[in-house]
Amino acid sequence: MTPTHHMQCSAPAELREEIVRWTAGLGAVTAEALALRLRVSVGSARARLLAAERRGLLARHRPLVGRPSLYTVTRHGLRAVGARGLEPARVSAAGASHLIECAHVAVALERRYPDHRVSGERELRREERERGRALASAEIGAGPRTGFSRHRPDLVLWPRDPRAGAPIAVEVELTVKSPARLLDICRGWARARCVCGVVYLVAPDVERALLSAVERARADERIAVIPLDRLPRERPVPSGA
Repeated sequence: MTPTHHMQCSAPAELREEIVRWTAGLGAVTAEALALRLRVSVGSARARLLAAERRGLLARHRPLVGRPSLYTVTRHGLRAVGARGLEPARVSAAGASHLIECAHVAVALERRYPDHRVSGERELRREERERGRALASAEIGAGPRTGFSRHRPDLVLWPRDPRAGAPIAVEVELTVKSPARLLDICRGWARARCVCGVVYLVAPDVERALLSAVERARADERIAVIPLDRLPRERPVPSGA
């Protein structure tokens, strides 16, 4: 049974809990992304999010004019769904577009790969902290003398069957990082054996710089670069349908 199907079949209280837990894992979601996940209209999805907000489970943010509102889980919401080890996400104008895109990408991946579970960076951080090792992250840095830091992807595709192999890291890149930073991250992913590969979903302005970094890192067998507009996108159910 896929997560989408489960959410459709749940009673109202169970569905609300599922929505809060899903939001906690991703950090922030939109009504548009939830509509696609539930196969309902945006209006219906927004009503469910607002109902959770009224109960103090979610908080609504709209830092960008003309862009969708973002919903994050409150501390009360985290306690209500037993989301231990997570903190409420912070939403800023600088990071809002990335959060909006990640929510939509998460739903698209979930729909396209039902044999995988999609989780966010926040869940990965918690799991790696509890287990004390990298589960789907890259170790980056200059080397043993200066130490390494852990770079976590935006999303992770986990096989539902543990015998199916390692997870796939998914990065959503909307803005260009410095060449040195990109190269460092690509080299880290080239070394990372806790994932079977990395998929970069990129905005048009990012693709050329990222492909160059992948080539310099000799990581073309480990990293796939895909334009965001090639990711299949469905339209939400029309209101009243």
